[in-house]
Amino acid sequence: MKSITVEAKVQNVDKVTEFVNAVLEENDCPLKIQMQLDVAIDEIFGNIAYYAYGDGSGNATLQIEMEQNPRTVTLTFIDQGVPYNPLENKDPDITLDLEDREIGGLGIFLVKKTMDEVFYEYADGQNILTLKKKLI
Repeated sequence: MKSITVEAKVQNVDKVTEFVNAVLEENDCPLKIQMQLDVAIDEIFGNIAYYAYGDGSGNATLQIEMEQNPRTVTLTFIDQGVPYNPLENKDPDITLDLEDREIGGLGIFLVKKTMDEVFYEYADGQNILTLKKKLI
């Protein structure tokens, strides 16, 4: 497992994405899956940067673990911000016209649809969101 810890600021999304992509490329991750993971990083890390610490600041850690049998990547996002389980939100009604939809929730909806498994827990004063994706 490898990890990176940075200040939870939107400006650090690229740094975190580059870190993950380097690991994915070392492990011959298909481009389509890499792009799905990039979107997930952008959505999840962006939400942490915007909401986890309110007007304050704090760090966010992203851990990446590669498994070989079956070939799977696990991304774990950890922050010490306000406890928040994004999986408790109701999925947006994507059948409605854009102007009739409520604002928000589309990013985590997209992450849930593109990942194979998504888990959340709050433990030891930390939000821990885990995403798993098979590399097939």
